[in-house]
Amino acid sequence: MMKEIKPKLTLDRPATYQIKVPGHLDESWTEWDGRMIVTVDSQADDPPVTTLTGSLDQAALQGLLRRLYSLGLPLISVNWVERA
Repeated sequence: MMKEIKPKLTLDRPATYQIKVPGHLDESWTEWDGRMIVTVDSQADDPPVTTLTGSLDQAALQGLLRRLYSLGLPLISVNWVERA
């Protein structure tokens, strides 16, 4: 029987993250890294929520979070989806 190998987070290997922030970020965010997918969800009367999804190593993730912070955007969530 083969043992299932679980992915392991490391500082130097890319992993896929999903980051949600309030508001509507435009498609220029895909140019920041070239690997980010930007989606905006809007439900009825609720304000829009932008989801950034992409494969980043820990240094790039911290850089992206700092950029969001410098724009005054609070984080709704940051989730590890899987190792890239």
